Amino acid sequence: MQQALERIAVPTLALLASAIAFGLLLAVYARVDPLETFALMYQGAFGTWFSWQNTLTRAAPLILTALCTALPARLGFIVIGNEGALVVGGVAGAAAGIATSGASPLVAQLAMAVAAMVMGGLWIALAGALRQWRGVNETISSLLLTYIAIALMNHFVEGPLRDPSSLNKPSTWPIGDANMIGTIPGTDVHWGLVFGIVACLLAWVVLRFTTWGFAMQVIGGNPKTARMMGLDVGRYVLLACAAGGAAAGLAGMVEVAAVHGRANASLAVGYGFAGILVSFLARHHPLAIIPVAVLLGGIGASGGLLQRRLDLPDAAVVVLQGIIFVAILASETLYGRLLPRKREG
Repeated sequence: MQQALERIAVPTLALLASAIAFGLLLAVYARVDPLETFALMYQGAFGTWFSWQNTLTRAAPLILTALCTALPARLGFIVIGNEGALVVGGVAGAAAGIATSGASPLVAQLAMAVAAMVMGGLWIALAGALRQWRGVNETISSLLLTYIAIALMNHFVEGPLRDPSSLNKPSTWPIGDANMIGTIPGTDVHWGLVFGIVACLLAWVVLRFTTWGFAMQVIGGNPKTARMMGLDVGRYVLLACAAGGAAAGLAGMVEVAAVHGRANASLAVGYGFAGILVSFLARHHPLAIIPVAVLLGGIGASGGLLQRRLDLPDAAVVVLQGIIFVAILASETLYGRLLPRKREG
């Protein structure tokens, strides 16, 4: 019970401290009223049905990319290559969509999803393999793989897959309107939100109720004990990293098939990096990822309103996200100390 309270209290305190720090920055450097700013942020994120739809649309990729960090974290790995997996997944999905342009929409969409998930899974599995069999730190390798992924995207977008008509903004050939993923009936929110929620529910069920999930807890708690029990640690490492990468790759496919219609530099807009923050704020819990992603999606959605009403740069919300990330990392020291422990005996 005490641990459950800490899981709620510590992130809440971190968010409160972030809001205070951000408010001070607004008051001192931007010369704007912090209370008015937060009121506008709420209005831009949740104040109207249009705001809600914008928030949920932004939350969809955050849910999927957060799983890229959350699943390997169950094994004690800190993977931050979410952006790279999203990018390669988006390019692979676009390539599959172009290749199957003559097929039925269902076949094309399935091909795009499979290609994106396979590519994203292999990308993050590579970081897990480097850690498991070569001792390379997975945090550093997954981050470096992100820059390689962006370079590869630029190569394909500006080279083999480039649409000659895309002059100002190099892009791949379009996947075709027939192959686009539509919106949830009655809303302007695409089906990527449903994909993310289903992925989180599936991850929770596997981690909570299966032997696979129990084995991952054992490995995360003590890898040496897991090996003594006969568990194939390397296999679980690859599977966890591949599953997380597949989720982030699917996010890239959704961005192509539901938003842009083609792959271009718009894939690398920071959804993967924001997914890292979502995962840490949710304590890597699949179900907690959903509301946290909605919160962060709302913060991102409010940037335009702040720019129009208060003349703040659109990147102001990115500053808030950075402050939250630092606060979350610093708050790790509070676990086990925030609430008094019961004395034994």
